[in-house]
Amino acid sequence: MTTTLICDCNKTMPLEPKTLGAALAETLPLHSALCRREAPAFQRAIQSGDEVIVACTQEKRLFGELAQQTPQAESPIRFVNIRETGGWSRDAGRAMPKMAALLAQARLPEPEPVATVSYASQGRLLVVGPLDQAEQAAALLADAMQITIFSRGPGVAGGAQERRWPVLAGRIDALSGWLGAFRLGWTRDNAIDLDLCTRCNACLAACPEQAIGLDYQIDGAKCRSHRDCERVCTAAGAIDFTRPDESHEAAFDLVLDLGEAPLIDWHAPPQGYLHLRGGLADPQAGATLVRLRGLIGEFEKPKFFDYKQKLCAHSRNEQLGCNACVEVCSAHAISSDLARQRIVVEPHLCVGCGACTTVCPTGALAYAYPPAPDQGTKLRTLLATYAAAGGRDAVLLLHSQEGGRALVEQLGREARLGRAQGVPAQVIPVELWHAASTGIDLWLSALAFGASQVAVLATGEEAPDYLTALRAQMAVAQAVMNGLGYTGVHFRLVEAGTPAALDTELATLRDARPQTPATAARFAVGAEKRSTLEMALDHLVEAAPARRGKAADAALAIALPAASPFGTIDVDRDKCTMCLACVSACPASALQDNPNAPQLRFVEKNCVQCGLCDSTCPEDAISLVPRLLVAPERSQPVVLNEAKPWSCIRCSKPFGTAKAIEAMLGRLAGHSMFQGDALERLKMCSDCRVIDLYTATNEQKITEL
Repeated sequence: MTTTLICDCNKTMPLEPKTLGAALAETLPLHSALCRREAPAFQRAIQSGDEVIVACTQEKRLFGELAQQTPQAESPIRFVNIRETGGWSRDAGRAMPKMAALLAQARLPEPEPVATVSYASQGRLLVVGPLDQAEQAAALLADAMQITIFSRGPGVAGGAQERRWPVLAGRIDALSGWLGAFRLGWTRDNAIDLDLCTRCNACLAACPEQAIGLDYQIDGAKCRSHRDCERVCTAAGAIDFTRPDESHEAAFDLVLDLGEAPLIDWHAPPQGYLHLRGGLADPQAGATLVRLRGLIGEFEKPKFFDYKQKLCAHSRNEQLGCNACVEVCSAHAISSDLARQRIVVEPHLCVGCGACTTVCPTGALAYAYPPAPDQGTKLRTLLATYAAAGGRDAVLLLHSQEGGRALVEQLGREARLGRAQGVPAQVIPVELWHAASTGIDLWLSALAFGASQVAVLATGEEAPDYLTALRAQMAVAQAVMNGLGYTGVHFRLVEAGTPAALDTELATLRDARPQTPATAARFAVGAEKRSTLEMALDHLVEAAPARRGKAADAALAIALPAASPFGTIDVDRDKCTMCLACVSACPASALQDNPNAPQLRFVEKNCVQCGLCDSTCPEDAISLVPRLLVAPERSQPVVLNEAKPWSCIRCSKPFGTAKAIEAMLGRLAGHSMFQGDALERLKMCSDCRVIDLYTATNEQKITEL
C-alpha cells in the first residue's frame, strides 16, 4: 500500500485532488500546512507502515525531523516535486496528467543496489604550486593533514624561513591515480638538495647573479657557473653541481594544485584532485579547502557501469574496431587493451556520466545506476499514467540531478513570480544521474511508449564530447523516425544555462507536434541494448506511415549517419579473395561463412558497424554502409560473395577458392623459394603437399645432410 500526501501552501497551485486520485486509484485529501499545523496527518501516515509519498521537496528536512520525533514511525518516505515542475507554470491548470505521472513514478520500487567502489584516504596531501602560496595553504590544513609541498618557484614572497613541511622540487614527470592512491613521479634536476638545505641563505648572499631564489633552487638561465654558492655550503653539503639527475616516486591521498595550468587537465579530474587556478586568490579557495578537509576517511560510490567483454566490438587479433567509449570518456577512465581484445574501465576514475554506454553500439558497456530495465519501467509508468489521466503529446525532459534539477526549479520560481512561463504542461522532467546516461535504445523506447518528443537538457556542466555524442546519436534516432515516415522533430538537445534560456527552449517544445504511433507499446526494456532496440523498432515499424499500403515484405532502406549502430557492408567482389578473415574478426556474428560452399554470408540485423571487418580485410575490399533495412531479409543470411572452389591437382579434393589460390600463385611466382615443383605444391591440398615433398627424388632432404 502507498499513501500519497499532497500539500499546497497558500494555494499557489490549481490542484485537482479528485483528478489526481482517480489516476492513482487513491483518495487524495489536499493539505495546506502539512509540515506545520497539519503535521499530525503526516505522523499518522508514517506510523501505518505503508510507503508514504510526500508531494513537497522544499520542507524535506523538516519532514525528516518530524519522522525522527514520531514514535513507531516505520514507513519509508519519498518526496516528489510537483510544484516547480508543473504547479508553478502558466500551464498549471492543464498539468494534472503530468503531476499524476510524477506521483506514479515516485511509487515505483527503488532499483536494486549496485556494486560499490571504495576509497581510503589518510589525509596525505600534496600541495603543488609557488612556494609562498603552498605554505599558506599548508598552514590552513596542517592541523588535519600530513602536508608535502612540491615547489614550483618562490612565488612573490618566497618560502618562510622556518621549514615546517617537507618540500620537493624538480621536474614533474607524471601524476596519476585517484583519491587515496595518487602517484607522483618527478626528477630532481637541480644542484640544491632541499632535503639537506637548512635555509641559511648563505648561497643567496654569495651568488653574484642572484640566480637562487627563496625557493632555494638555482635558475639555470641566470647561473654563470661561478660555484660561489657551492663553496659557502660546505657545512650542509646541499649544493653539488656534479650530482646526476635522480628520478623519484611518492604516494599521496590528495592533491591540491595551485598552478596556473592544471597538472591534470581533464573535464572530469580524478576524485581527490583539486585545482585552484588563481591559487588562494581564487574565489573558490575557501570552499576548496573545506572540501579537502572532508576527504579524509573511507568513502564509497556506485560502480556506474557493467561491462560484458563477449559483446565488445573494440578489437580482434589486435585490430582496432569500435573505439567510441575510449574517445568519449572525459574522465580518462577507459583504455584500450588490444592484446586481450577488450577495453579496460577503471571504476575509481569513472564519474558515472554514462556517455560511454550511450555511444556503445553493442551494449557491452551498460549503465548500471540505475540499469536500463529500471529506467524503462520509469519511462513507461510516466507515459502510461500521463495518457490515462488525459494527457497528450508528452515530452520527456531528461536532465541531471544536479545542474538540471536546479535549473528546472529556478524556472518554476521565475514562473511563480510572473517572470517566465514555466515548464509546459506536457513537458515531464525526468531526473537522471547525468544527462548523457541514456541513449538511442531508451529514446526510441520512449516514443514507442507514447512520448511525442525526447529532449535532453544540457546546462553547461557537460563535457563538449558528451554533447557531440548526444547530437550524433539523436541524428541517428531522428533519421530512423523520419525514414519510417514519422514527420517532425522527435529528439532535441536543449542547451540552456539560465531560466530564461530554458523557458524559451521549452516553449519551442510545447508548440511542436511530431508524428508518433497511435498506440503505445507494452514491451519491457531489457538489460541487452540490442534486444531493446529491436523491440522498439518492431513497434515503430509496425505503425510506420512509410509502410502504409505496402506489402509486409516490401523492403525499406533508411540511410543513417555514420554513428549508426545499424548498417550493412559493401564487398568489392573484384578485390575479395574469399579469405574469410572478416568472418573470424566479426564480434557480432554478422559475417558468416558457409561450411558447404565457399561463400561469404551476412546477417544485417547483427551488424553493429564496428569496422573490424574493414580494418581486418587484407584486400581492402570492405566498406561500411550505415542504414536501417526494414525487410525480412534483415534477419536472414544473404550471400555477399562466393567463389569457385579450387581442386587439388593431385587428389582433386576441393580446398580454398580459385581466386585465392591464383592470387597467391601470382604473388609468389617470382620468389626464389617457390620455383618449379615448390610452386606446384601450392596448388595441392595440405595432405598431398606433404606427400609430394617426401616422395620427391630431385630434392635433397635435411636427413641426408
